[in-house]
Amino acid sequence: MKIHNLIQGSPEWLAYRAKHFNASDAPAMMGCSPYKTRAQLLRELHTGIAPDVDVATQKRFDNGHRAEELARPLAEEFIGEDLYPVVGSLGKLSASFDGLTLDERQGFEHKALNADLRAAFSAMWKDRADGEQPGRYLPIYHRVQMEQQLHVSGAERILFMASEWGADGNLIEERHCWYYPDDELRANILRGWEQFERDLAAYVLPESAPAAPVGQAPEMLPALRIEITGAVTASNLAEFKSTALAAIRSVNRDLKTDADFADADKAVKWCADVEARLKAAKEHALSQTASIDELFKALDDIAAESKAVRLDLDKLVKRRKDEVREQAVTVAAAELARHVRALSAELAPMALRPVTADFAGSIKGLRSIASMQDALDTTLAGAKILADGQALGIRANVAAFKAATGDDRALQALFADLGQLVHKAGDDFAAVLDGRIARHRADEARKEAERQAAEAARIAAAEQRARDEAAAAERQRLEADARAAEQARQDEQDREDARRRALDLERQAATVPAPIKMQIVPPSAPSQPEPATLNLGAICARLGFTVSAHFVGDVLGIQPAATDKRASLYTERQFGLICERIAAHVRTLAATHKQAAA
Repeated sequence: MKIHNLIQGSPEWLAYRAKHFNASDAPAMMGCSPYKTRAQLLRELHTGIAPDVDVATQKRFDNGHRAEELARPLAEEFIGEDLYPVVGSLGKLSASFDGLTLDERQGFEHKALNADLRAAFSAMWKDRADGEQPGRYLPIYHRVQMEQQLHVSGAERILFMASEWGADGNLIEERHCWYYPDDELRANILRGWEQFERDLAAYVLPESAPAAPVGQAPEMLPALRIEITGAVTASNLAEFKSTALAAIRSVNRDLKTDADFADADKAVKWCADVEARLKAAKEHALSQTASIDELFKALDDIAAESKAVRLDLDKLVKRRKDEVREQAVTVAAAELARHVRALSAELAPMALRPVTADFAGSIKGLRSIASMQDALDTTLAGAKILADGQALGIRANVAAFKAATGDDRALQALFADLGQLVHKAGDDFAAVLDGRIARHRADEARKEAERQAAEAARIAAAEQRARDEAAAAERQRLEADARAAEQARQDEQDREDARRRALDLERQAATVPAPIKMQIVPPSAPSQPEPATLNLGAICARLGFTVSAHFVGDVLGIQPAATDKRASLYTERQFGLICERIAAHVRTLAATHKQAAA
């Protein structure tokens, strides 16, 4: 809040107020002030000319200021801190405080105690339940003023006090309560000033309003004089009839303005008066005992014409008033519909919910066109404020939605009912938004965990199959090695047996004179060559670390037994040799580095 060093009521203070939207004017702006209409406030701020304060109003102001000064020490006692009158602003919004504490956390607002406030305080303490805020029982125009004060100052609460003091300065009666912030009311006030500023920018000063219209009868008729002595002896009936009929027929029946309606109301009364005068003249004539057809016919003609016009005009007045009211209500409703359509077009594909306004109810009981139009304008402004509030909430919710979902179509698909959700209050919408996204992400995380678990199970199964296959291959290798060893042993045994038989034959031949043809048993066919089934990947898997074909061939000196395309293949026997040479290689390295370290 920006504090202005101004004395309330000074010319500088008045000049400052003319450039700001003041808390004391907020009730009029909202159309709830008992002292000033919204139309009057528009005209006042447009022209910069405040209406003159009459004696009664000035007396009310003076009484209020006196009561405020007398009540201030009492308020300081309730609050427990000193209070200072302050003029402050926040942007274009302004507030003049009866008092603020030094830390600006608590405020003071005083009003002269009256019947309305007594009734409010009575209801407050009668109906109030524990925990409720008593300030909500205060009249709306006081709450609107204090809500703007809280907004401008950032204060936490305001002590509202109403008091009455005697001429001697002694306290007669005092009531007080705390008023706390009302977020919904504050939002309506802020939107109300936005709409008021738009209306003020488009305001056109109406033509000078004429004095309150006073109906004018069509024409003053001459006094009707009839004297009868068995026959009409003297009469101005012909002149009277001519003047009367001309006046009756000149009555305006095209009713548009307040003046037209006032004239028509006056003409209705005039016609009734003409009828009464004619009836009286007729009765007077009859009292003179003579019955003259011409006289009575003339009187009846004038009376009939007057009655016809009176009845017709009376109906016309009622009908035209209804038509004017209906037309004004229709225009206001059309303007509200146009405003709603414009907002909906801006918010598309979102749309506002229907905004209702009781235009007909707002003008109920109002007689003048001016007061009726003022009431319609105020009701229209209030409905626009509600529509703008809806639009503001929708914009905020849509912005929150876009920020939360971004370009993620999966998240956006969660909100097929976004058109309905955006009408929720901001906190409720945020709860739905966060809840759905959180559930979606939890589902996605669960699905990802299940996918990863399935993948891990698949990999584990594949690894197990690989281990099983490696174990089976190892068993086959060991079995093949065992068979090869057995075959080698058998071959060696066969060769040994053949050598021994050959030696036996040689010894026999040495003792037997005749040569004996030696039968040599050929050795058994060599065993089948060992298959090359191990690639480097399988060898590395067994070793638990990685070796390259270059290391195996150039360092260990073991060349592949076979190749499959570009893959080198080794036998199981070569794998054993690889292990032995790796071990020897490692021992050599260890010994070398041990000596270097020593």
